[in-house]
Amino acid sequence: MSRRIEVDPERLERWLDGFAARHDGALRTLEGAVVRAVGGDGATAVCTPFPADPIGLVLVRRGGYAVGLASSGRLAEHKCGTRYVQSRTAAGGWSQQRFARRRGNQADELARSVAEHALRILPRGTPAGLVVGGDRALVRDVLADPRLAHLGGLPRRELYDLPDPRLPVLREALRRGRAVWIDLDEPAA
Repeated sequence: MSRRIEVDPERLERWLDGFAARHDGALRTLEGAVVRAVGGDGATAVCTPFPADPIGLVLVRRGGYAVGLASSGRLAEHKCGTRYVQSRTAAGGWSQQRFARRRGNQADELARSVAEHALRILPRGTPAGLVVGGDRALVRDVLADPRLAHLGGLPRRELYDLPDPRLPVLREALRRGRAVWIDLDEPAA
């Protein structure tokens, strides 16, 4: 049985001790920054950290956005907001095309607005890693702004399962972005 677990970096050592206790001991190996633990019963845990600090966050969905900069696990600066993007309509013909154009223009304006906030909050040289989430296409549009090219090569965590970006969601994205991802494979009982 395989699954992924997210553990705060400060709790990793305790989690690995518990893994060893549950699986008849464990042999740990270090492969770069990745810790691999193999239990005496054949269970394996591959622990992948995201050691970047400070971390930039860019979360965008139709209608909302959140941009932040975090250092040592705390938000140092952030901006959250809403912007209306019309949803799809059942109208046909000319109306459908007109609404599609309007929707596209509103989404483009949202991406431009979020890029402006990202440029201000995540200046060149500041973040060492990036956490993105929300709508893939909108995130791609925001990061396609040439002024944000410095964010393109950063280590990245993608969290596209987040709800509408608000401050609590931004804080949750930070927690999950910093987390150690543990891919756990346990033998069937």
